[in-house]
Amino acid sequence: IARWAVPLGRRDGLVSRAADTINLPAFNDPVDVQIRKFAEKGLNTQDLVTLSRAHTLGTGACLVFSYRLYNFNNTNGPDPSIDPAFLTTLRNLCPNGGDNRRRVALDTGSENRFDTSYFANLRSGRGVRESDQLLWGNPTTRTIAQRFLGVSGLVGLTFNVEFARSMVRMGNVEVKTGTQGEIRRVCSAFN
Repeated sequence: IARWAVPLGRRDGLVSRAADTINLPAFNDPVDVQIRKFAEKGLNTQDLVTLSRAHTLGTGACLVFSYRLYNFNNTNGPDPSIDPAFLTTLRNLCPNGGDNRRRVALDTGSENRFDTSYFANLRSGRGVRESDQLLWGNPTTRTIAQRFLGVSGLVGLTFNVEFARSMVRMGNVEVKTGTQGEIRRVCSAFN
């Protein structure tokens, strides 16, 4: 399990609005846009790949990625980067015009474990989110993902160590100071 020190005494916002969030990548941003958005916040390409791997946990709404299954880039067909067997699985889980509240695991076969299967799924064309799968299609981000997988000939990365480092760096983005926000006595509630 990844562990890292979290600074105490930080100020938290008093409201939660989309306008207050940092501008990180959208679900279908091209890799160069993802890299630029991270760089604008002082984060690097390895941070992008490392933090994206948090998608090893959780689910995504069929509505968010159904265009990849049925009308990718207005072609009336699927995203060609999706493994054909996985495409069948996703289409069964998310039928065209189906229940928009339906959710699918972001890391097939490992959605409840914090492990490196996320990268193995990308390698196999089994990335649910387009922005995730695009990481495997870009030579720079693919090399970083391969390093997490321990691909022969590349210096390996230890995921838990790198994830902790990237989380600390991300935690230092747009820190509130002065009279912005409040230091909470209980983290989950306003004072």
